[in-house]
Amino acid sequence: MDWLNQVKWDAQGLIPVIAQEFGTNDVLMFAWMDREALQRTVELGRAVYYSRSRAKLWFKGEVSGHVQVVHEIRMDCDSDVLLLKVKQLGHDPSIACHTGRHSCFFHLYTDAAWQVNEPVLKDPRSIYK
Repeated sequence: MDWLNQVKWDAQGLIPVIAQEFGTNDVLMFAWMDREALQRTVELGRAVYYSRSRAKLWFKGEVSGHVQVVHEIRMDCDSDVLLLKVKQLGHDPSIACHTGRHSCFFHLYTDAAWQVNEPVLKDPRSIYK
């Protein structure tokens, strides 16, 4: 798998990944992948990440149902960051964040403070039972 060897993995064997919504280009979330997660993502056509806190593969949507179908995988010029263009399934409007929001990037710095700028679309307690 020569294409996997072209990726610059960090000292822990991981690469940072940005998930961006296909069509709107909204940045949905940031996560990590190891070699197996990237290989499984390519094989399955859906996002598979590596959970550092659980030290295992994380199939996006395995609990929440908010699956990410992968349309494109891009690598940056230094080969050390990946960008996934995804279609977020499971809720309309889409939910990518474990807080029940569309995007994990819902804090906006304004007037010398962090302000929440996205609503909760679904109570996380009803998502993660």
